[in-house]
Amino acid sequence: MGYGEVITRSYDRQIDRARVEDLERRCEVGPAERVFLFTDTLGDPICRIRNSPMYKMLVAELDRELVGVIQGSIKQVTVQKPHEDLAKVGYVLGLRVAPLHRRKGIGSSLVCKLEEWFTANDVDYAYMATEKDNEASVKLFVNKLGYVNFRTPAILVHPVNNRMFHTPSNVQIRKLKIEEAENLYYKFMASTEFFPYDIGNILRNKLSLGTWVAYPRGEIVGEFGSNGQIFPKSWAMVSVWNSGELFKLREGPLSGKMVRTLCQFVHNMASTKSKDCKVIVTEVGGSDALRLHIPHWKLLSCPEDLWCMKALKNEKKKTLRELTKIPPTIALFVDPREV
Repeated sequence: MGYGEVITRSYDRQIDRARVEDLERRCEVGPAERVFLFTDTLGDPICRIRNSPMYKMLVAELDRELVGVIQGSIKQVTVQKPHEDLAKVGYVLGLRVAPLHRRKGIGSSLVCKLEEWFTANDVDYAYMATEKDNEASVKLFVNKLGYVNFRTPAILVHPVNNRMFHTPSNVQIRKLKIEEAENLYYKFMASTEFFPYDIGNILRNKLSLGTWVAYPRGEIVGEFGSNGQIFPKSWAMVSVWNSGELFKLREGPLSGKMVRTLCQFVHNMASTKSKDCKVIVTEVGGSDALRLHIPHWKLLSCPEDLWCMKALKNEKKKTLRELTKIPPTIALFVDPREV
């Protein structure tokens, strides 16, 4: 039996929303060996990228049936390499192909079309994330489309329940003003891999719940880190996105305790102020020792996520080869807008 031509076009909410949601449900196949979490878009299939600086969603149709979908976003980030600080990157996510129409080149066609949009917008690198043991995804992106393994962060998941964590009496927790948080991120994380150039937009987004610092009680008088103030020997900072995603910063010999206290504080806040929040998700660099201090359930977590990259400009290919040879930095910034 022959098939018609696959048509790829931009997502149209009026005619595609219900069909995309149906495709998402048909593609919900998780690992059999552990509990798996699925994303409910609550009627907005484009919600994962809507808050990015630039974004696009493509759909594929075959004989008037919606058989595939993909999303992408563009931003400027820090990429650790010898001669360059900022790079324009395109994130590939949400690739879905209807189970009955796989192995027909639909997935690779969608990725290529999205890469064309990246190239038209002067993107240096495309990147994607998948589970390390997702053989189909790895074969498509690495073996067929020329992506290379880049980093292996860990996704740590902790359920929200009625149990309230006790905050140690010798630890002070204080909420920062947006300007204070922005200054601290630029001061301490601007050189972190994938640090977004528009961190201020993230912190000011309506989905950002705020930023908190933890430090030994009595070591700070007045505003935290203001006017050249000396920082405490041990401290940590955490920002919370309303999906539960955390990105954090820490310093000092007791930073593990500070991070753990902040995570427990976020759990208490979610338990008492958000009846719809069921889990707290944190993604950290694979070599970050602080992952040991972040409360999580192994059954729900993914110890090795896989990030892959591809140079979209010929002059960037050599740089990417050099980049993949550099040992990963301890910290890796995960943009909550793309989770």
